[in-house]
Amino acid sequence: MASGQSLPPSGAVRLQKFLADAGVASRREAEKLILDGQVAVNGRTVRTLGVKVTPPSDTVTVDGRPARARRKLYVALNKPPGFLCSRRDPNARKLVAELLPKEWAHLFTVGRLDRDSEGLLLLTNDGEFSLRLTHPRFGVTKCYRALVEGRVLPAEVAPFTKGVEHEGEMLRAERVRILESNNSRSTVELDLRQGKNHEVRRLFESIGHPVERLQRIQIGPVKLGQLPVGRWRVLSETEVKSLLRPSA
Repeated sequence: MASGQSLPPSGAVRLQKFLADAGVASRREAEKLILDGQVAVNGRTVRTLGVKVTPPSDTVTVDGRPARARRKLYVALNKPPGFLCSRRDPNARKLVAELLPKEWAHLFTVGRLDRDSEGLLLLTNDGEFSLRLTHPRFGVTKCYRALVEGRVLPAEVAPFTKGVEHEGEMLRAERVRILESNNSRSTVELDLRQGKNHEVRRLFESIGHPVERLQRIQIGPVKLGQLPVGRWRVLSETEVKSLLRPSA
């Protein structure tokens, strides 16, 4: 660690970035681990975010367990409904990790899909990759297909692209397309960039059309395609680069 030096040694990285690269958590989650006093460098607990480490000479532990850099992995999963994106659950409900090989238990989800939602979910051990895809400032578009109750009219969803206030928060879709509509139910696709909590469900609640089924079908240029429900595949190098491009 660069203790007592005005400049960190060559190869030094911020502790939260090291933890993200080690697959411990996303960078934002790693920052919380540090602030909570769960991380130690060379045996000394660290509680500030400015610390830098120089792997492999510095030893980093989380709750007493060593953290080491791992080969970066990028996985696409077709999440079934009924699975949680959490890494553990006190109520022993089903977790998405159960759908992956056991040796990939260290992967974390890039953003989340709620328990009842399904479709394309990315998992990785690369914290920088996760940040680029989830932070609003990078504006990566996610496409969702919603089956909702009742007949949805174009005039009802037109305000979605201008912004709808719901419970004190502004929600907005980049684009809305009604694919099918009848008196019983409608199928609508939406492109979102903000990634706010339950955003699609809340948009439709605001116009009185509760969501019956919600599926994410695309993240940036990567599509769910024909990936079977509950199955996964490793992203190609080309797909990873395309997700990181500003235009994604």
